[in-house]
Amino acid sequence: MDSSYGVTKLLLLLFLTTSIATALPDNKPVSGQINSNSVLVALLDSHYTELAELVEKALLLQTLEEAVGKHNITIFAPRNDALERNLDPLFKSFLLEPRNLKSLQSLLMFHILPKRISSPQWPSLSHHHRTLSNDHLHLTVDVNTLKVDSAEIIRPDDVIRPDGIIHGIERLLIPRSVQEDFNRRRSLRSISAVIPEGAPEVDPRTHRLKKPAPAVPAGAPPVLPIYDAMSPGPSLAPAPAPGPGGPRGHFNGEAQVKDFIHTLLHYGGYNEMADILVNLTSLATEMGRLVSEGYVLTVLAPNDEAMAKLTTDQLSEPGAPEQIMYYHIIPEYQTEESMYNAVRRFGKVKYDSLRFPHKVLAQEADGSVKFGHGDGSAYLFDPDIYTDGRISVQGIDGVLFPAEETPATEIKPAAPVVKKVAKSRRGKLMEVACRMMGSRFIPCQ
Repeated sequence: MDSSYGVTKLLLLLFLTTSIATALPDNKPVSGQINSNSVLVALLDSHYTELAELVEKALLLQTLEEAVGKHNITIFAPRNDALERNLDPLFKSFLLEPRNLKSLQSLLMFHILPKRISSPQWPSLSHHHRTLSNDHLHLTVDVNTLKVDSAEIIRPDDVIRPDGIIHGIERLLIPRSVQEDFNRRRSLRSISAVIPEGAPEVDPRTHRLKKPAPAVPAGAPPVLPIYDAMSPGPSLAPAPAPGPGGPRGHFNGEAQVKDFIHTLLHYGGYNEMADILVNLTSLATEMGRLVSEGYVLTVLAPNDEAMAKLTTDQLSEPGAPEQIMYYHIIPEYQTEESMYNAVRRFGKVKYDSLRFPHKVLAQEADGSVKFGHGDGSAYLFDPDIYTDGRISVQGIDGVLFPAEETPATEIKPAAPVVKKVAKSRRGKLMEVACRMMGSRFIPCQ
């Protein structure tokens, strides 16, 4: 409870006990006004502090004062635990939102009858009684246990006053109208945040309606190709990744992507790649979404020396940095062992990339795996930097381009290759990206 509640309660008690003095100009008592022995004053000063605070927040004091002035009332007061710990937090937040004031008022007046009913009178009365909210409560006796609706009376005749009586009950009573309003608001909130599963969706590549995804059991690999799950293009931000408990999200892809980026930074020599994933594109978000939906990825990560050799011409086209990175991601889970075994057995292997429809050529060379064509090739330099079963990161010593885009001026790495860890810095790729984007999204100092 709010620490200021005690002071507020004293002020309310003062207001209620002096209402008779302020009712008329001549300050004469009038029948129908409450006094210090009223059941309302007793409620505010009772151990039902949670209910009293809700009455205050619902602005019902004037309404209840008028009800007490006309007739005796019966209040069914839930115990504090029922409102403080046993109530659904979402439902309690719903009740306390200013826009839901009428629902809170209806809920509280549902606990009040405009007549006096004491426990000895219980069995002899009719079962249904109208409340101040114009709903009905059902009073029953079950093996000497008094009940109102399905709630048990745990403290009958707990507070008795000339103008009313308070019975303590085990839990909160919720009228159907309030429950329906809560469900309706909750449904609208979820609908506004998530696109309905059955809504038609247009494939931006073919301009045709996408086929609905077939139902798959939880944890099963995705049925649709990975290209159908990708965002339309690198210039468009992908949808947020669903949580592990979602309809298709069985993995925490966002956490796994963050983990492998941290691994790149700690490993050394791949700061440019990590910098791009963190600051430049929406690629990391895209990867997290795909992994969350059950896809697996292999990242061919160029080291810092390779990234430093990129020229301005190679980065001049809009979206060029994103396209370069997409070409280095294979929608399969491959390790050094699996790729080397494949190239030794088949000689040359072409892997799909996220830069559809371009493929990455791999072949055996000098006892290792070489990717790419001619002078634009790169060797597997740091194998298995990160492998977690969903994402695999393999370090390479060059930046790859599709066959028709391979730069003629690309310098082939000299053999033998000596690993050299570059200093943490921003290379040409980041500098050009800063100029293209006007430094609006990333710091370029």
